[in-house]
Amino acid sequence: MTTITTKDGVEIFYKDWGSKDAQAIVFHHGWPLSADDWDNQMMFFLEKGYRVIAHDRRGHGRSTQTATGNEMDTYAADVAHLVASLELRNAIHVGHSTGGGEVAHYVARAQAGRVAKAVLISAVPPIMVKSDKNPGGLPIEVFDGFRAALVANRAQFYVDVPAGPFYGYNRPGAKVSQGVIDNWWRQGMMGGAKAHYDCIKAFSETDFTEDLKNIDVPVLLMHGDDDQIVPYPDSAPLSAKLLKHGTLQTYDGLPHGMCTTHPEVINPDLLAFIKA
Repeated sequence: MTTITTKDGVEIFYKDWGSKDAQAIVFHHGWPLSADDWDNQMMFFLEKGYRVIAHDRRGHGRSTQTATGNEMDTYAADVAHLVASLELRNAIHVGHSTGGGEVAHYVARAQAGRVAKAVLISAVPPIMVKSDKNPGGLPIEVFDGFRAALVANRAQFYVDVPAGPFYGYNRPGAKVSQGVIDNWWRQGMMGGAKAHYDCIKAFSETDFTEDLKNIDVPVLLMHGDDDQIVPYPDSAPLSAKLLKHGTLQTYDGLPHGMCTTHPEVINPDLLAFIKA
């Protein structure tokens, strides 16, 4: 397997396909998944002549099942180490859900010249949890419920999420794919329970407001207005207002996992932004 080793001895698995001289696109997956969640996009952009890279976040997929460091500062540091190891310059960073938070946190801290553009898809910024400063957020009890379900029966929880709200399969008339549900479960169960438990706090309670304000490169925000995991009104529209060079693209009726359910819609829009 292709891996890098971080300063604290964690092995981070990554895929790196395409010419090393081509424009690099780095994909950042959501919770509790792996680089495999980007198979469709990686194949699409590889065919278009891009260099495509995706890693398994620490504690996820084929990377070390970490007991510590499962928070955004370390996630961003791991990305910086990967980028430096692969000597990437002017890369495009694309993040889905939790990966969108990771992208925001990394890009705001990236060395000059490392990042050309960023894309946040169904992403968690600015902040998910409800508070006095964020009255439209989700109550902490929602995330406590995630933690309780993970501890009680992670295997069943990882069936219920993709079979229901993640892909909008609980909506009337939804075209359900058992393969997609099974693949979500497969990816989730590859990772470590402790890391996944800790990551719930990371994706729900991290405040990305200052990150968004500090990003200087163009950013595309793509979000479905029927997202049942990261509700639309409290995410992408608020992030767009905080970014210096943000563009909001809203998708009517599309779910949280729209990269998988509607790649024929998402991929061309991603390509148009990258080529612009």
